Amino acid sequence: MRIRACLCHFFFLLLHGYFIIAMNKTIYSRFDKKAITDLPIVTFPGRVITIITPGEAEKAVDYLLQSDIMGVDTETKPAFHKGEQNKVALLQVSNRDTCFLFRLNITGITPAIKRLLEDKSIKKIGLSWHDDIRGLEAREKFTPGLFIDLQDIVGEIGIKDLSLQKIYANIFHQKISKRQRLTNWEATALSDKQKQYAAIDAWSCILIYDEIVRLKKTGEYNLVVVPEPENIQPVAKVDSDAKDAEASDNKEKPKKEGKAATEKKKTRTKATRKPSRAKTVKRSTSKAKSSKAETNKAETVNV
Repeated sequence: MRIRACLCHFFFLLLHGYFIIAMNKTIYSRFDKKAITDLPIVTFPGRVITIITPGEAEKAVDYLLQSDIMGVDTETKPAFHKGEQNKVALLQVSNRDTCFLFRLNITGITPAIKRLLEDKSIKKIGLSWHDDIRGLEAREKFTPGLFIDLQDIVGEIGIKDLSLQKIYANIFHQKISKRQRLTNWEATALSDKQKQYAAIDAWSCILIYDEIVRLKKTGEYNLVVVPEPENIQPVAKVDSDAKDAEASDNKEKPKKEGKAATEKKKTRTKATRKPSRAKTVKRSTSKAKSSKAETNKAETVNV
């Protein structure tokens, strides 16, 4: 009976462990970019509100400061000419269900927006946010509040990718479309696609942060370590370089031999040509002598 009970307990633990592993989320140290193409596209389910006046900015900031967390991002009109540089045109700030698009190219950084950026009571999550701060400070100096950059914490669960699209695809198996990134963010009116894109970039930062915190706390994930591309590439490169060097050496040898053969041919040609000229001179001389002899003979006969 004891043996049977022990076996039952053993199989129970085995099955329990199996189900725990099966329920765990699988994430990769590096996510395959090609795999993103076939993933379903993310859509923002909440409200998107565009802010174009200081009064609207005041109300929006008051609303956002009642949230428990915010996601942030910025957009800038792309520059396609050398030396051209544009200021940040859009600041998007989202809570869990509403995203506000502050059109800085119209309003600038108002006192309300500055108050939001300097707030230290609510976590604001961004990605590569250090660069965004520099862009915002180019418009107006401010003291950054409580911001958390996903690039600083994503490595805590073993993820080495730093782009928003790859991190989101890795954790949630959905694709963030980047088609609107290089559009005109200073247009008179933003398109619905631009608004959706901007909202997703800010809102998705909240989802990623929450999931990283959850996975760290529970440990409910399996990390698949993908080999570093740098560790594989140099070996192949050395081999290919060696092959290329060998091939180039083989190519150079025939060329050198070809040059030597050409020089020999030229020498032979010259040597061949010289005797022919000498023969021609001798022949012409002999002809001249014979003609003179015939002439003298003729003269003698005539005399």
